[in-house]
Amino acid sequence: MADQAEALQDQVRGMRRYALALTGNPVDADDLVQESLQRVLAVIRKGRVVENLRAYLFSVLHNTWMDHCTRHATSLPHLPLEDGAMELPVPANQHGNAEWRALVLALDQLPPEQREVLLLVGLEGFSYQEAATSLAIPLGTVMSRLSRGREALRRLLDAEEEYDRRRAP
Repeated sequence: MADQAEALQDQVRGMRRYALALTGNPVDADDLVQESLQRVLAVIRKGRVVENLRAYLFSVLHNTWMDHCTRHATSLPHLPLEDGAMELPVPANQHGNAEWRALVLALDQLPPEQREVLLLVGLEGFSYQEAATSLAIPLGTVMSRLSRGREALRRLLDAEEEYDRRRAP
């Protein structure tokens, strides 16, 4: 049990990062991770053997988020990521911060299915198979969503760069 607790603990940071990308709010992200961990621990305590703990944790996290979205679909307003980005303590006047903000804004414009796959593979370093397992979708769907998502992200970022170039004196 101590090994499982340590293995769980090793994954919390990545889970929180993914949850924060999904929710856009640190408090909601922490709640989502906590609820997901409670679900996983309940299953483990019942004696279920989990083969790929990382993929299983992210699968439970994703499903918990989907449950939350379904329950609150009509009651929660959509809060674009740019609203949260405007509350950063340091203004985005440095080049790196401006690029980061452009990426966050571009990710927010992608369909949720593409954004989820991009975050799992690009941010969390999941293999395609792990992402497929976590999202309960076929491997080919992961590859397709990833390809379309990367292309859409590239187009959005190129458009932003072109807009900035035209605005520069």
